[in-house]
Amino acid sequence: MPNVIYEVVLADIAKQADIEAVVNSANANLRFGSGVAGAIHSAAGPELEDYCEPYAPLPFGAALVTPGFNLPNKFVIHVRAAHYLNDDEPEAVLQKCVQSVVAAANQNAITSMAIPAIGTGVFKFPKELSASIMATSFRQCFEQPTSLQKVRICVADADTKALFERAFFTA
Repeated sequence: MPNVIYEVVLADIAKQADIEAVVNSANANLRFGSGVAGAIHSAAGPELEDYCEPYAPLPFGAALVTPGFNLPNKFVIHVRAAHYLNDDEPEAVLQKCVQSVVAAANQNAITSMAIPAIGTGVFKFPKELSASIMATSFRQCFEQPTSLQKVRICVADADTKALFERAFFTA
């Protein structure tokens, strides 16, 4: 099993200069939005939205790799979660999001990525449930060889950090 290093940090995902790829919790149209999508699109510049336009709408759980443009990262991996209250099977979609992100990283030989607490903002996913599903899904993905050596989970507050640390660092 690969030896992937996990980090959980209080940080702006758009300012992870030592990381090769950042993950955008994207909306269906891959457009500038609020939260993580807004931060990433603002930092990357308008070229990112222009580049994404032909790939919209992004299906639930699917990932799209784009250049980072003005971000300090080589890549952005866009992934679309389900709205917890309004869409069908949001837990299964979140699991698919992690699988798609890891597959995209492997296809592009990405060694490090920063990922948000997917779905916990505008998609209303309960933070503890997101943490549990993401941790379990990463562990399952990493039962196979991977190019990833480091996964940094970027969160916005101390309570979320504690939930993700518990999920990722306790057996």
